[in-house]
Amino acid sequence: MRFLFVHGTGVRRERHDRLFALVRERLAARFPDAAVDSCYWGDRFGATLGAGGRSVPGLKPVPGAAPDAPDDMDGIDAETAEWALLLADPLCELRVLAEAGWPAGTGSGPGGEDGGADDDPFAMPGVQAAGIRVLATLAGLPPAPPHPGDELGALLHGTGLAADFPAALDAAARSAEAARAAERATGDPQARELATALARAVAAGALAAAGADADCTGAERDRLVELLTTRLGGDARVPGARAAAFLGRLAQRVTTQPLLNAWRGSLTVGATPALGDILRYQARGHDLREFLHARITAAPGPTVLIGHSLGGIALVDLLALAAARGEAVPGTELLVTVGSQAPFLHELGALAALEPGAKLPYGFPRWLNVYDRQDVLSYLAGPAFPGDPRITDHEIGSRQPFPACHSAYWKQDALYERIEQAVAEAEIG
Repeated sequence: MRFLFVHGTGVRRERHDRLFALVRERLAARFPDAAVDSCYWGDRFGATLGAGGRSVPGLKPVPGAAPDAPDDMDGIDAETAEWALLLADPLCELRVLAEAGWPAGTGSGPGGEDGGADDDPFAMPGVQAAGIRVLATLAGLPPAPPHPGDELGALLHGTGLAADFPAALDAAARSAEAARAAERATGDPQARELATALARAVAAGALAAAGADADCTGAERDRLVELLTTRLGGDARVPGARAAAFLGRLAQRVTTQPLLNAWRGSLTVGATPALGDILRYQARGHDLREFLHARITAAPGPTVLIGHSLGGIALVDLLALAAARGEAVPGTELLVTVGSQAPFLHELGALAALEPGAKLPYGFPRWLNVYDRQDVLSYLAGPAFPGDPRITDHEIGSRQPFPACHSAYWKQDALYERIEQAVAEAEIG
């Protein structure tokens, strides 16, 4: 048996190699006798801006800018909504603490009470506020990612956040919001909440900068926050009461409102090569499909095809076109699409292989379609092809907002468990 992985939109060599190494390791653990190959197409068939984005009125591209957040998050849960806000503005939680401070009776002054720094009747001249010590600890953390042998370092490297961690840490430590919040955190309970908010700001900053290149699940994100919080003297297991409550209410209010306004940039330079790859495929997809066909048939089957995002679109098109001609791609026993837009494009009549409303042709293989309801680039295949017994939709939740959830599938054990089940159901040996 052989697995062939086809990457998705916006992926280039460095990102592909890191992602495929993860996929190969996870598949090999469950299928030790199977060959696991990859079909890298990004450099050859991916999009570039030939004129450097000069066609966009007034656009001044900023290299390395973080991707914009989506403006439509209906149905998003409270935790994911909070992190969507943090990804859009990593300092938003610190800003709440900087402006609102803490109400009287939440600190640790004489008698167990302590007001905010502005009105603390027990403040001692020359005594450093507890929050100042927390902020100083953050500023004193190593500016470079720790060695992978350290748990924090291993987590940063394993999630693709190591390169963006130093800048995120520095941005949080040097921010005016953190300084003001630290001044107001005069007691130990306040300092512990501040530690959590600082850790979340650093994690969000690294995730926002990495964008879709991050391979980070919700559990890994939470562990990152916990490790950082512990190093700052806090306890991540006890959520911050004041800032978290405010952020939760705000998140619920804005889940159906635009979080960012610069859509022209995000849909052009900011989304190239991601969006550009899709548009290029729609116009010139034949060459990519021929390339995939050659890679699939280069080795004997049985073959399980795994396509992420645009890779899934291309595979659906290829297999449907071949089956319609009575020339099913040799050896292909199972198609697995992950976070793919193929079903939605079929509804739009935008799949090259099928007319709108057309059924999958005879000879199309079994199809496992994996989606995450928070991933705005994933869709249901079953309803788009009603009554087709070859199709199974399977939901996976990473507890990450978009776009992080679009890449988080590959860290989920549930994905590989479902692939293993599908292989068994198809009786592929």
